[in-house]
Amino acid sequence: MSKVFPRIGRRRALQGAAAGVVVLGLLLWWLLPLGEDPPSGTIKFSTGSEAGVYQEYGERLKTELAKDMPDLKLKLVPSEGSQANVKRVANGEADFTIAAADAVETYELSHPAAADRLRGVARLYDDYVQLVIPPGSDIHSVSDLRGKRVSIGLRDSGVRLIAERVLRAAGIDPEKDITPSSQGIDTGPKLVGHGIDAFFWSGGLPTEGLRTLAETTAFRFVPIDADLVAKVHTEGAATHYYRATNMPESAYPTVQNGETVPTMAVSNLLMTRKDMDPRLTEWITRTVIKSRDGIGAHVHSAQLVDLRTAIYTAPLSLHEGARRYYRSVKP
Repeated sequence: MSKVFPRIGRRRALQGAAAGVVVLGLLLWWLLPLGEDPPSGTIKFSTGSEAGVYQEYGERLKTELAKDMPDLKLKLVPSEGSQANVKRVANGEADFTIAAADAVETYELSHPAAADRLRGVARLYDDYVQLVIPPGSDIHSVSDLRGKRVSIGLRDSGVRLIAERVLRAAGIDPEKDITPSSQGIDTGPKLVGHGIDAFFWSGGLPTEGLRTLAETTAFRFVPIDADLVAKVHTEGAATHYYRATNMPESAYPTVQNGETVPTMAVSNLLMTRKDMDPRLTEWITRTVIKSRDGIGAHVHSAQLVDLRTAIYTAPLSLHEGARRYYRSVKP
């Protein structure tokens, strides 16, 4: 009997080791396909303005892609924002980008012939509309912007689409009832109270440009309540992608002082073109999903990337490569 137990123990140990190898193999397959050379080449990724979330996310994603695909060169190209990004991918100036869902559908509605070229890779995180004013301002609602100097975003930005729609919903003509200016997140916040009275921004929370400003400068947010969001929806077109929500008090603690701010949000999509190589797109999709925590440690909004919701890239159909990845990890 004394000789049987050691044999059983060894057998169980071997079985356990074999099971461990299987589990490790499955884990490695989920992270990176076994026995497959990583894609190589050069691709362009259109980002956004300096100090914005698109730019920061692109820089972090570039680092993660280099780990999985060391022979793939990713060139980051700054842009004015969502509208510019969609155009670049559609006309071939960029291969991948991030854009807000409303900007994607707005482009598709005005360029129906180009709409079929665009494909989704992943739903990433939500942008929140942030309307910034000086602390002592007499502006308390969007309607109070009448007659003021207001930055409504760069010409081809997603912010511009949103700001104009919000202003019209409040009964303000963006061209006649305010003095509009075009500022990005890299310059606009610094001018609030020093050249402009209010600054529209739409971005993930917190946006680096505003987070940095909050460390040294006082400012306030103007609420965009659910009633105003409902009025925005009556404008039709792509406005159904906006949802009423609250900016959490943790976004900018020193500014919000424990209070949430009513506003509206819209989802951001990682996108590409229909003709992009499916294998490359599958690899990129895998890296985006598995690097969520690594990127999210630096880009807070990226923590919200989730495998369960990533497939919902409306108004875009999923790219075949992205679809392959999601099918491969489906329970």
